[in-house]
Amino acid sequence: MIIDLFYVKKTISFQACMIHLFTEHLFGGAEILLLVVMAYDRYMAICKPLHHMTIMNQWICILLLLLAWIGGFLNAIVHILFVYNLPFCGPNVTDHFGCDMYPLLKLACTDIRIIGFTVLANDGVTCVVLFTLLLIFCGVNLVSLKNLSQEGRGKALSTCGSHITVVVLYFVPCIFLYVRPPSTLPINNSLTMFYTIVTPVLNPLIYTLRNEEMQNAMKKLWIRRRK
Repeated sequence: MIIDLFYVKKTISFQACMIHLFTEHLFGGAEILLLVVMAYDRYMAICKPLHHMTIMNQWICILLLLLAWIGGFLNAIVHILFVYNLPFCGPNVTDHFGCDMYPLLKLACTDIRIIGFTVLANDGVTCVVLFTLLLIFCGVNLVSLKNLSQEGRGKALSTCGSHITVVVLYFVPCIFLYVRPPSTLPINNSLTMFYTIVTPVLNPLIYTLRNEEMQNAMKKLWIRRRK
């Protein structure tokens, strides 16, 4: 995408388009599952703090990480299988900065209703279910705060707040894009740009700002500038 910014005529081969589609859904699927794993880790840390390190040991973390990447890989393979053998016989021009499912389905010269429904069931339903599951995890964590001390409550709120922010920034655009019949809208480019570029860039900042040392350093820097 960055290279294409320097060209007036932007073209991509079919093989490169499939690689782009595979890579996008590989990392997207893995990130969604990693957000679920992180929510579970925070649930264990808040609700069962004494058993947290025992349950979430190194091997369990490695296993969950591998499962997240395997899930992302399978998700990407499914999308490739959907579109690889589709016939494309028109002027293969799409109003999108990358290769994604709905823009590609729009170019296919065949009946795509079944595939479109399958994409909706795969991507849309998955996003809604996992988003609901993450909100339930966060809700349980917030309910459990009443059993903590004031200091522990503040740390837990900081942890949950940053995770909820990242979840909302990632899932809301995904749900808007995929929980609907196959179609391309002018806002699709902006939403795709948001959750593929803006959200990953904001993630380190969001998680860093909850760090107490970072907060103290920023306060000192703010005080110095005011002086």
